[in-house]
Amino acid sequence: MICDLCPRRCRALRTDTAGEGFCGMPSLPVVARGALHRWEEPPISGTRGSGTIFFSGCPLQCVFCQNDQISREGFGKPVSVARIRAICEELIAQGAHNINFVTPTHYAHVIRQVLEQPLPVPVVWNTGGYERVETLRSLEGKVDIYLPDLKYADDADALRYSNAGDYVETAQAAIREMVRQTGPYVLEDGLLKRGVVIRHLILPGKAAAAKAVMDWVAETFPPHTVLFSLMSQYLPWGRVEAEFPELNRRLRKGEARTCREYMENLGLEGFTQEMEAAQSQYIPPFDLTGV
Repeated sequence: MICDLCPRRCRALRTDTAGEGFCGMPSLPVVARGALHRWEEPPISGTRGSGTIFFSGCPLQCVFCQNDQISREGFGKPVSVARIRAICEELIAQGAHNINFVTPTHYAHVIRQVLEQPLPVPVVWNTGGYERVETLRSLEGKVDIYLPDLKYADDADALRYSNAGDYVETAQAAIREMVRQTGPYVLEDGLLKRGVVIRHLILPGKAAAAKAVMDWVAETFPPHTVLFSLMSQYLPWGRVEAEFPELNRRLRKGEARTCREYMENLGLEGFTQEMEAAQSQYIPPFDLTGV
């Protein structure tokens, strides 16, 4: 295939077994883990866990990515489309409240095939937010819950940390499309059945950026339309120590506190993380479990 699935539209040749372009992935899926995950937002993890399938490769490859073993280094096992469907069914049999495709953008063509027959639980599209609206539209009716990041408030940061100078406008347009598809969020018995949860990871020294992201969400969507997840789990990781000294520290308590207070004052509905979430033990082990 000649790929234009993500906003980079690099037109790379992706064969069944080899890939070029930014993500470097083949056209058939490469998966690093398929397991129940209990560390998503409460109405996604529920009591039994979210059935997460972690795809290798990424259209962003942020310099601070905690999943860099799979996002940048490409660790994982090649599998068939039929195997992805089987993993979904195995996770549902284990009690998964939903099926959660993590970093799926460059495999949208695969997931459309996997979901030709609907699953009996909600489908989650767990993404860095860097999506083409056209690709999202091809998924309409197949995805119940969108879980996008809104990582940045300005494109200078997006260019420096994710090599994506068009990130802000692109992600905002993608999130609007996600909300158009799902409508206002729907909770039943404490579980999210449909809707959009917008995530933002607070970066060191970037409290003002986090506030700007929250301002956009509050100004763009009426109350009770989306949920917002303010994340404090940042750890210095990946290329940060050697190349990005401004990010080479943990969050300060005051940074996290002022962002939480700002979210509360804006009246955004959703979730906040405590500082204790910034521990490597919460990063899933990419050991081919369930693959």
